[in-house]
Amino acid sequence: MALYGGIDLQANNSVVVVSDEQDHIVYQRRLRNDRAEILPALAPSQGVLQGVVGESTYNWYWLVDGLLAAGQRVQLANTAAIQQYAGLKYTDDHSDARGLAHLLGLGILPQGYIYPAAERAVRDLLRKRSQFVRQKTTNVLSIENGLTRNPGLTCSGNRIKPLTAEEVEHLLPAPEIARAVQSNLAVLRCLAEQIERVERVGLARAKVKEAFQPLLTVSGIGQILGMTSMLETGDVGRFATVGQFASYCRCVGSQKLSNGKRKGEGNTKNGNKDLA
Repeated sequence: MALYGGIDLQANNSVVVVSDEQDHIVYQRRLRNDRAEILPALAPSQGVLQGVVGESTYNWYWLVDGLLAAGQRVQLANTAAIQQYAGLKYTDDHSDARGLAHLLGLGILPQGYIYPAAERAVRDLLRKRSQFVRQKTTNVLSIENGLTRNPGLTCSGNRIKPLTAEEVEHLLPAPEIARAVQSNLAVLRCLAEQIERVERVGLARAKVKEAFQPLLTVSGIGQILGMTSMLETGDVGRFATVGQFASYCRCVGSQKLSNGKRKGEGNTKNGNKDLA
């Protein structure tokens, strides 16, 4: 008898379901997010368990890694591609877990990519760098706005970064506005320091692979951005066509047409925002 597992993963608990080929429930229980509880619950079915489906939520690492280490055949569900029947009147975590197991049993589960744990840490470190860079830009723009709105000055980012507290007080006589800009500068310099530290660690842990070296010939792309693109892409062989990869990069437009008329658009944000 073949069995199929589905796990509806929440922030602090999970609903674990095991069902057979006829969708009869063999096991169903809500458990704490603790591998010491979840792995023993699946262990009795391991010999006939055809697979276990986990959702690609923000906190899936610990669960999927634990299941793989325990010898389970794990699938990561692409939650953005799963559509529930609109006529359902009642759903909950248990029905969601049963639905995952059902899709796996039918062989129609939309699958996500289980990124190799060995490279995941560096990828996530560089994602933190990207976050810091966005925050740094936000602070630069805030300073630019303050200088333009009050004394009517136009300053570039390169002129803003070396500003001292005394220069700010001279440019902005109002002490409240000067303090606001000085605070932006303090945050800006802290972010610049952390970005440099993150980059040092990233460069020490990984290098741009040969297949991605051509990226470095593009103006503006150095080792850090090349490595970021490489790690966000992962195994490029998982994309069957160039078009699929372009779509994953969010470089493909989306529209819905009927009789030659535009009826809306699809999910243009479907893909990797960090790679985009």
